[in-house]
Amino acid sequence: MPDRQQGAVAGLDVGTECVKVVVLDREEKILGRAVVPSRGYFEACVEEALGFALEDSGQAREGLAAVYATGFGAKCVRDATQRVSSAGCHARGAFHHFRKAMTVIDVGGREPRAVVVNEDGFRQDVRGVRKCAVGVGSFLTFAARHLDVHPTRMQELAAAAAMPSVISSYCSVFSSNELLERLREGSSREDAALGCMRSIAERIVELGDLEAPLVVTGGVAEYFPGVFQELSKMTNKVVVTAPDPIFSGAYGAALAALR
Repeated sequence: MPDRQQGAVAGLDVGTECVKVVVLDREEKILGRAVVPSRGYFEACVEEALGFALEDSGQAREGLAAVYATGFGAKCVRDATQRVSSAGCHARGAFHHFRKAMTVIDVGGREPRAVVVNEDGFRQDVRGVRKCAVGVGSFLTFAARHLDVHPTRMQELAAAAAMPSVISSYCSVFSSNELLERLREGSSREDAALGCMRSIAERIVELGDLEAPLVVTGGVAEYFPGVFQELSKMTNKVVVTAPDPIFSGAYGAALAALR
């Protein structure tokens, strides 16, 4: 048995688009991390991502004191010590950096969520979107492919827009269809890119009152920062991105393991 007072821990965030892993030592120092695309069987992606993170950290799997799992596919981490809530992990991961009460806006492959975090770092409330709005990150990835641009460069494309294309549907499937229709009608790539990001920002606004300060986490914050520039304009509030936002959930899971 590993020594739980001495061994490193791992946090895994198994999302619909990516599997993220963070390995921490007992002093909360990041020893290694990895992210791999979700594809095929989640179990295989988990093994791949964990293997990369352990290689990066120089740790042996049998030496881990605990493995905490969170996210959509947490049940696919077969040997997890414990499975913990995604909202709680994102709250913990963001709070570790900012150390104050905040509203964490977690936007990953599936859905936007607003997590109210108190001054002690505990979640007080979680608000999510309707089921038909899930697949946010997947929609943006689809959009980037059809706009022939890398996801991280969609904001550059959108910056040259004359007017955002109307991508109004709340449903991610219908939004994808709307994007194709706008392109067929002759919308420019620039206008379509801005329209897509504004569409996601509108869904976040519909979560209800977002009390400042606003801190964003998740894969959309990592790859599509333009969404949150639009959100800032719509809410007239400063929106801050957590460090390495795609790893926030895995980081929070690893911190939970240390507790």
